[in-house]
Amino acid sequence: MGALDYLSNFCTDVRTTKSRRKPMQTVEIKVKMDCDGCERRVKNAVTHMKGVKSVEVNRKQSRVTVSGYVDPNKVLKRIRRTGKKRAEFWPYVPQHLVHFPYVSGVYDKRAPAGYVRNITIVQPSAAAANTEEEQFLSFFSDDNVNACSIM
Repeated sequence: MGALDYLSNFCTDVRTTKSRRKPMQTVEIKVKMDCDGCERRVKNAVTHMKGVKSVEVNRKQSRVTVSGYVDPNKVLKRIRRTGKKRAEFWPYVPQHLVHFPYVSGVYDKRAPAGYVRNITIVQPSAAAANTEEEQFLSFFSDDNVNACSIM
């Protein structure tokens, strides 16, 4: 019975191995499309990929949204093969999620309405205010309340 047990364990391990299926995800890509032909070409190229469940094309925002069991890099590569060499992953986030949306690195004139670039920027004025604040706090000591460096 040892050989049969060994073979049965081997067969059950094969069935319970991890699925090679990619997780369901949504990929957003920025692609400049000028006409109906560009839109149709991009949509058809992505629709025929294995694992794609839905494709939404918004020509006004230059945005393609692909949902399904796909690899984001393969979707980007497939779109670039249609002749859209400047295709890139969607670089924008809604404007209300950014603390300083009109800083030069974040604000983008080409962004759709209500969106800004997804960049984290440390404000130089906030850092300078922090150092001045620390200087004023160092004048007084909590340990020795009678010691004041101003006097």
